[in-house]
Amino acid sequence: MIDFHAHCFPDALAPKALSQLSERAGIVPLTDGTADGTLGSMRSNGIDVSVICNIAVTPHQQRKVNDFAIGLRQYPGLLPLGSVNPLSEDAADELKRLSDAGIRGIKIHPDYMRVRIDDPRFGKIFSFCAENGIFVVTHAGFDPVSPDMAFADPKAVRTVCDRYPGLKLVAAHFGSNMMWDETERYLVGTGCYIDTSLGYLNGLGPKQALRIINGHDPDRLLFASDLPWGCPKLTADYINGLGLSDTLKEKIFWRNAARLLEIPV
Repeated sequence: MIDFHAHCFPDALAPKALSQLSERAGIVPLTDGTADGTLGSMRSNGIDVSVICNIAVTPHQQRKVNDFAIGLRQYPGLLPLGSVNPLSEDAADELKRLSDAGIRGIKIHPDYMRVRIDDPRFGKIFSFCAENGIFVVTHAGFDPVSPDMAFADPKAVRTVCDRYPGLKLVAAHFGSNMMWDETERYLVGTGCYIDTSLGYLNGLGPKQALRIINGHDPDRLLFASDLPWGCPKLTADYINGLGLSDTLKEKIFWRNAARLLEIPV
């Protein structure tokens, strides 16, 4: 089992980070937000590998965030993603530093970064990633940090996919958190990867989940929980309850992720 979307924080910052994020989202966290807490949850929930998503909210944070990400590689079972900010002047240098350190992908959160995903300022990042085989995970859809505007709505994500056809882009939360009609309209059937995080938690009905899964490329679906906000076991139970074939579930639960992460099978 590979969970393609999880979070943890430096031990000293974890209590404050979880408190602030929990209050904003109205969700009780399921771990203490540390690497050790994440590993404990993985053992309890049958997860072998977790992809840890880190976010450089500001250019000033970028290097420290990526130092933390690189340091997480010491923990067996945690595969960290770096992050670069579209307002950073040295984004390309930081992407190269991450790649040289063995980091295979980055996470962006346009809502926290306050830049729409289809804004040209993301262009240098997406071009570099497409040219160098670095995949990008993006938050997509609604987020309580910007309740009146989704900075990565499905139409904007589709624009990025069309603009950078070589980019391996993962749209979180079944393509767009709580905007799933638009996921079906703009993203299903495209070359975008879609992860399964928060669907069960935020009200995605099984019929619509099935339409999204069955309408999309079976090689571009990724199991993900968004731990510590979403529960890996409950997410897996949700997927298992959809009546999918064993072959498709194998792809969703680990095989597609292993290929994207270049983990030998």
